[in-house]
Amino acid sequence: MGYFPNWRRTENVTVLPDERLPWGAAFPMGVQHLLAMSGSTIVAPLLMGFDPNVAVFFSGIGTLIFFVLTGGRVPSYLGSSFAFIAVVIAATGYAGSGANPNMAVALGGIVAAGALYALIGLVVMAVGSGWVEKLMPPAVTGAIGVAIGLNLAPVAVGQLKGTHSHMLIALATVLCMALVSVYGPRASRRIAVLIAILFGYLLVLVLGNGAGLVPGIDFAAVAAAPWFGMPKFVHPEFNWTAVSLIAPVAIVLVAENLGHIKALGSITGQSMDRYIGRGFLGDGLATMLSGANGGTGVTTYAENIGVMAMTKVYSTLIFVVAALFAILLGMSPKFGAILQTIPGPVLAGLAVSVFGLIASAMARIWVDNKVDFSDPRNLFTVGVALIFGGGDFTVNIGQFALGGIGTSTLAALILYQILGLKRS
Repeated sequence: MGYFPNWRRTENVTVLPDERLPWGAAFPMGVQHLLAMSGSTIVAPLLMGFDPNVAVFFSGIGTLIFFVLTGGRVPSYLGSSFAFIAVVIAATGYAGSGANPNMAVALGGIVAAGALYALIGLVVMAVGSGWVEKLMPPAVTGAIGVAIGLNLAPVAVGQLKGTHSHMLIALATVLCMALVSVYGPRASRRIAVLIAILFGYLLVLVLGNGAGLVPGIDFAAVAAAPWFGMPKFVHPEFNWTAVSLIAPVAIVLVAENLGHIKALGSITGQSMDRYIGRGFLGDGLATMLSGANGGTGVTTYAENIGVMAMTKVYSTLIFVVAALFAILLGMSPKFGAILQTIPGPVLAGLAVSVFGLIASAMARIWVDNKVDFSDPRNLFTVGVALIFGGGDFTVNIGQFALGGIGTSTLAALILYQILGLKRS
């Protein structure tokens, strides 16, 4: 068996990872996966004050790196990880609108997180993934993920505050995303974030540019931007405080990717456990490259698993098509200028929705894995981690500062192991 599959051509209803559709059908499928990831991949950099063009560009590059490292055998798209939002905002003091003036400091932390992630991948490749699952069981990974969402609550509420019109548009955006997620057709639920952006944008166009009731959208920068050009890359600065805040996110990425690869094995009927280490390494290297040039940290996307489950097309070549389209979009300054016109109230509504979904989606880990909360070991681990994360408990030792995400992560990892020492 070669390093890459032969990708047998098929027109079956179910298309396996080592099969391919006719190219005429493959391209629309690639665009569908691009749409599925685009809402979240665009929103994440905007909420951190990063350039969305760069993030989209490196989501494509990162997906190709992952594809090569896993031998083209794990169908996945790598998009901007929401796990970085809280720590990036904490490390940079970002106010929530416009470009992040301290982006370079955050980039250093993202590179460090990617390096730690890649190192974990190398260890897993050498000795297997059993130790990861023992160190980070569902009770721990769920607690860390929920703590990240709760840590972002003050940021979301801060962005929501403003004039009555600002709050109404923001809350209308929240309601739109909720209604689409609950009542929309299955295909539209996969792109609920994107639909909410379009709804909020149109609302501001009608009430602002049309009726003059709220501040309108200024399209001057869009008109001036060229159609094609390279993204504006930014290089990282390494600051120990920022690194200590951001690097622990690697643990969340490990949990996300581990669950992602196991889920893929379940829905395709082909175990992919042997690619876990290579998947970690590919994701880590992609995060390092993205962070080294002004992009966000990346992770495998659940939205794309949803599209695969719906279409039953698991061909890994589909993700090469999606990645190439993303790279082309990233090389369009006009596309980036359009993204930068998304109004503040719309971003505020997205912050409320997305940050809340981080917490609730991570809580689903406990439900799916039937975590027993009558067990004091789980109860205390989760409780302490949530208080540290939600309350942003920060430990300062000299010039070293470990913020709420870091203290929450360490508390969950250490407390769970200590409380299990005397157990048979």
